[in-house]
Amino acid sequence: MNYENLIIETGKDFVTEITLNRPNQMNTFNTPLARELADALEKSDTDEKTRVIIIKGAGRAFCAGIDISEFFDRTATQYREWIERMERPLVTISHISKPVIAQVHGVAAANGAGLVAAADLAIASQNARFGLTAINVGLNCVGPVVPVARSVGRKKALELLLFGDLVKAPEAFEMGLINKVVTSENLEQETREWAVRLAQKSPIALQNAKKAFYTATDMDYDRAFQYMNEAFARLCTTQDAREGVDAFLAKRDPVWKQC
Repeated sequence: MNYENLIIETGKDFVTEITLNRPNQMNTFNTPLARELADALEKSDTDEKTRVIIIKGAGRAFCAGIDISEFFDRTATQYREWIERMERPLVTISHISKPVIAQVHGVAAANGAGLVAAADLAIASQNARFGLTAINVGLNCVGPVVPVARSVGRKKALELLLFGDLVKAPEAFEMGLINKVVTSENLEQETREWAVRLAQKSPIALQNAKKAFYTATDMDYDRAFQYMNEAFARLCTTQDAREGVDAFLAKRDPVWKQC
């Protein structure tokens, strides 16, 4: 697929950057962008040159939500299909095996805030703001609140959902929506350094950990342990697991074979 709304760059450090590229519309989701982003995530997941994915926005915002120019004159069925397209990238992140980091500046609102919450990790500049703002125009963010609630808990998620206020990066960090707050000047460098650190770890171990985490999230306590132990046992049979332990004991850098 040729992307009209994304910029894709893959470095020699095994990090792929996906840039939302609708800066004049504050990178709001429309149908083409949503389809392209889901496709780019899935393709990056199968790309041997990619071990970690960064999602960021061009211009002055990360993503201000959904483009409301697509809103009008649909049936209930068409609205459901439309919103499912908008939210597909958020779901896709949990289905792919490679870690996804959101690099956030400016505003991350509505579906943009959901994208941040859906990302496995998130770093934001100190002036970034986050919110489930659709309630302010007579709609709501009941889709994006799903990953938000899993990040911040029920009470805070409902506060964000019902009031629609934007919160600043330090507060978003305190509530668990993002992992780290940095200066605007250091956002690019800090995010890349984080991604490179991950990319240097065993790809199989990372992917095993991510898949196991998401699968076990909805299991009961005992069943989650059983599933995690099975996932760990399978990881232990890989060549990279042996390589990692051998390298540690020999005090050398591991050479990952991804098998």
